Amino acid sequence: MTVKGLHPDIAADSPDLLRQVHGRRGYALSYHRMFQAHAPELLAAYDAYYQQLTLRPRALADAAKETVWIALQAATREHHGMIHLRRAEAAGLSRDAIADALAIGAAVETWTVLQFGDEYWRDWTPIEAAIPRYLRMFEASTGSVPPIAAEITAIVCHAARRTHAGMKLHLPRAFAAGATAAMVAEGLSFLLLPAGGPCLIDAVQAWADASAADPSLPSPYGPSDLENPAASS
Repeated sequence: MTVKGLHPDIAADSPDLLRQVHGRRGYALSYHRMFQAHAPELLAAYDAYYQQLTLRPRALADAAKETVWIALQAATREHHGMIHLRRAEAAGLSRDAIADALAIGAAVETWTVLQFGDEYWRDWTPIEAAIPRYLRMFEASTGSVPPIAAEITAIVCHAARRTHAGMKLHLPRAFAAGATAAMVAEGLSFLLLPAGGPCLIDAVQAWADASAADPSLPSPYGPSDLENPAASS
């Protein structure tokens, strides 16, 4: 499949920086080439940022990371993200596991229908009755995806779609399954590319609100005097 704006090959005499960008990814994007032509310092800074964002190991194992990416790309309808399916295979995910990642993204989208019922038909279909039904659909979608990866994937997809009530439902489930704050933070950080900074602002605030309402949940900001005034007393 050919995707406009994604260049698997570049000219042999391309500038060194663009060749490095291409070499790290196996492709160059249209905006990489534009930055090279008009803002090479920006391309260098962006390349360093991208390496830290997703190429270098952080808290998530590669299989979990690519599970999140696949579902997130689907949630934001970003077909340019085919590279993550290839990276998923390189990380050991089978075609069935890749399909499970996509299914989690689909299950998350059922939340908006159930929320509609609560908003307009609450006397008949309150969200309290919808939640166990939603969770049954979610759990059926996870297939072979380990619980930590499945819950973080759902958190990130809800964040991308700004269904923060659904995101807050999955936060305690993720931590109960063994996720760390660093894992959740890594998953949410991926929002920057397909969903943008404002979406990430809202997602982190939703997590902070959930932590404030339930102090047993880790804070996105880590333990600090600002978050815990008693710590300085």
